Amino acid sequence: MKLLMVCLGNICRSPLAEGALTARVAASHLAGRVQVDSAGTGHWHAGQPPDPRAIACARGHGVDISGQRARQLRDSDYVEFDWLLCADPQNLRDVLARAPAGARHKVALLMDWSGVEAGGAVPDPYTGGKQEFEHAWRLVDSAARAVVARLCAG
Repeated sequence: MKLLMVCLGNICRSPLAEGALTARVAASHLAGRVQVDSAGTGHWHAGQPPDPRAIACARGHGVDISGQRARQLRDSDYVEFDWLLCADPQNLRDVLARAPAGARHKVALLMDWSGVEAGGAVPDPYTGGKQEFEHAWRLVDSAARAVVARLCAG
């Protein structure tokens, strides 16, 4: 199983989601059977590490995301990944707008697909501070736990 976490710039929410899910998968019997990556719908931060506040937030929860590098969503991602899981409805619309007809069924909201919150979104903490990053972490980590439970049950 290959899962791609998607947000706008790939420096805040999707790196946090990738880190949380990678850590939860590694601690489960799914270790080695689920691959996780992240991307952004925009190109602005390509090649850059996650936002320093995202790195600090994840580190505070025992997860190191400092080695991640931002990248933009690629056409090949629709073929390579089983699911493209989006942080919010705007990311979902953007990813669906680019999706080939045969891949639209594998694009969903992370919070919805994980079963945490139907139609739920992970708000972008970029213009906020530590509190907003912690809130984003709580959401993506709850989604990561639920994704692991979903995959273990399936």
